[in-house]
Amino acid sequence: MTAPKIFGDRYQIGETLGFGGMSEVHRGRDLRLGRDVAIKVLRADLARDPSFQTRFRREAQNAASLNHPAIVAVYDTGDSQGEGGLVSYIVMEYVDGQTLRDILRKEGPLPAKRAMEIMADVCAALDFSHRHGIVHRDVKPANIMLTKAGAVKVMDFGIARALNDSQNTMTATAAVIGTAQYLSPEQARGEAVDARSDVYATGCVLFELLTGQPPFTGDSPVAIAYQHVREDAKAPSEVNPAVPAELDAIVLKALNKNPLNRYQSAAEMRSDMVRALSGQAVHATPVMSNDERTELMRATPARVGNGAGVAAPMLAPPSRIAAVEADYVDPAAKSKRVWGFVGVGALCIAVLIAAIWVTISVANRPEPAQPARVPDCQNLTKEQAEAAIRDAGFTINPQDLTEEVDDAKVGLVVDQNPSPNTLRDTSEQVQLTIGIKRALVDVPNVVSKTKEEVEKILKDGNLTPEFSDAFGPAGSLGKAQSQDPAEGKLAPGSIVKVVIGKGPETATPPDWNTFKGKPLAEAKAAIEALGFTTAVVPRAGVEPKDTVLEVVGDPPNVAVAKGSLATIYTSDNSLFIMPNLENQTADAASQLAIQAGWTGGTAITKQDVETANPAQIGKVIQQNPATGTPFVKVGAINVQVGVEKKLTVPGGIVGIGAQAAANLLASQGFTGTFTTVDRVVADPAQVGLVVSSNPTSGSVVKFNQPFAFEVGVPPAAPATPPSGAPPTPGG
Repeated sequence: MTAPKIFGDRYQIGETLGFGGMSEVHRGRDLRLGRDVAIKVLRADLARDPSFQTRFRREAQNAASLNHPAIVAVYDTGDSQGEGGLVSYIVMEYVDGQTLRDILRKEGPLPAKRAMEIMADVCAALDFSHRHGIVHRDVKPANIMLTKAGAVKVMDFGIARALNDSQNTMTATAAVIGTAQYLSPEQARGEAVDARSDVYATGCVLFELLTGQPPFTGDSPVAIAYQHVREDAKAPSEVNPAVPAELDAIVLKALNKNPLNRYQSAAEMRSDMVRALSGQAVHATPVMSNDERTELMRATPARVGNGAGVAAPMLAPPSRIAAVEADYVDPAAKSKRVWGFVGVGALCIAVLIAAIWVTISVANRPEPAQPARVPDCQNLTKEQAEAAIRDAGFTINPQDLTEEVDDAKVGLVVDQNPSPNTLRDTSEQVQLTIGIKRALVDVPNVVSKTKEEVEKILKDGNLTPEFSDAFGPAGSLGKAQSQDPAEGKLAPGSIVKVVIGKGPETATPPDWNTFKGKPLAEAKAAIEALGFTTAVVPRAGVEPKDTVLEVVGDPPNVAVAKGSLATIYTSDNSLFIMPNLENQTADAASQLAIQAGWTGGTAITKQDVETANPAQIGKVIQQNPATGTPFVKVGAINVQVGVEKKLTVPGGIVGIGAQAAANLLASQGFTGTFTTVDRVVADPAQVGLVVSSNPTSGSVVKFNQPFAFEVGVPPAAPATPPSGAPPTPGG
């Protein structure tokens, strides 16, 4: 079957990165998101097998449900039509690095510190998987990658199963049962597996990282599986003396044949490695060196039969050795004869001993133990459980196991071996696992730290980070914005959820002038839909209330942080446009102002102004505010209304000539007519002069008031001008 070059109209397939038991992995390109991916393709020869298709899809489902920084992420899965039929594929995170298998081949054993750091991250990933109900079942160096930055990535959940899967066992007929070098004993026996099986495989990988070889090797997978079931692993320090004792203890606890005696979770194993890395004592039982075992054997005398304190002879006494040496003859002459006698004698002795042992065994064989049902000790106290075990006829394993539990289960039985309600010989011991209080760790504050800093701080504190991202304010890019929980204490390996900032979300400002004149509600909704926050500021205006006068924001068409402020200035309708009031009477001007929107009263403020223009009398000749000016509706309007101009008649008219009097009045603003009337005077000094005027000096009269002057004339004087003739100006 030929694989298509493009999967799902989206994923472009590239060079081959590697091959697995049922698939091949290619480098690829997500054309839609523009990122590199890894594409796992089911092998053509397996594509028609429903069981392999099911397993392939299960791998995608298992891995896709696990969102953890140390687990390779699955982005997508599907089937694509090839030349020979459907091709199943999984799209995964592309990891730029190399597997532990490749590193071991190139570099050999790793330093203890580096090995523990790597496997601590592996344990964190496995614990996350286990807590989500998935057992990996194929933990091995080839399924663990290190990125170029040193980050750990666990991959290939191809034979993983859910913990509650009814088929969660390995059988002799299973098509794939994992890799022999890393099989747990229960996997090799085809029994049910759980998280502790992954712990065993993790111990195998850690052993190989420290020594350069797996704990068991053989000519065939069956031979290796047999060793996993029957033989105890060496301490890593027996292969590599540089391995410290505490790491021996961790590895051998993980490799215990009995799952009850292993670490009960990957988190528990990780906690011990973290303790070792920080120089603290580990919880695993220390492993004795050869010298310590020798000392113990020398300090403990061997027992013979029931005779306490009787030491078994270790070697023949020196005198016997000397005697043998004295009787020594040339071995070349007697070797065949001597070895013949020795062989026959040894054979006879062996047959005799075997016969005696069989006879004694048959004679003293106890009655076979009767099967009984193992009592259910879950959630009982230690004392209650032991009483139930004795009542059922079983004996109690004196070595209890412990497991860190929630406070409610401290002091209670949380597990037992054999399992409850199973039929077992009463000769078997029942081992209890008692709940102990969790060794809690402090939750550090990681807000404002970079993602790399957060990961290091939490892992150093024996906690597991779980990252998500979100938009944030300026300066939030790549930094922790929040964490859950924020403080307190948690069990080792617990998850701390951390939100990493993606920086501010952006928005592009529009041309703000487009909102001018629109109703406030319409403009506000449109601006906020573009990603801006708004502030509304009322401003004095003549427009209808809540009409947009102006919008002030960032320059148009230049991206800014989403949520940036746009200020909307609106009309409060407190102004009106002043009409033209000139040439109107005061009352008419008031009505015009009211009609234009003025609400400051019923009449405008009037001021009389004298005018010499008759057309302006009684009319507005000036207004404030001026025509066309926006003005406050409740403000005061002032107008000037023309009235006739009045003047006070000056003194000095009498006693001067009529023309001089006319000139004097004209200089004072009088514009009326001047007439003269003769008046006979007796005093010659008054002849030709004004002897009286009407109006008289001191009178207040209109500016155009006509004046009449009486001009003195002598009695019966000849040649007098005709009566009523006006004087000539300047005369």
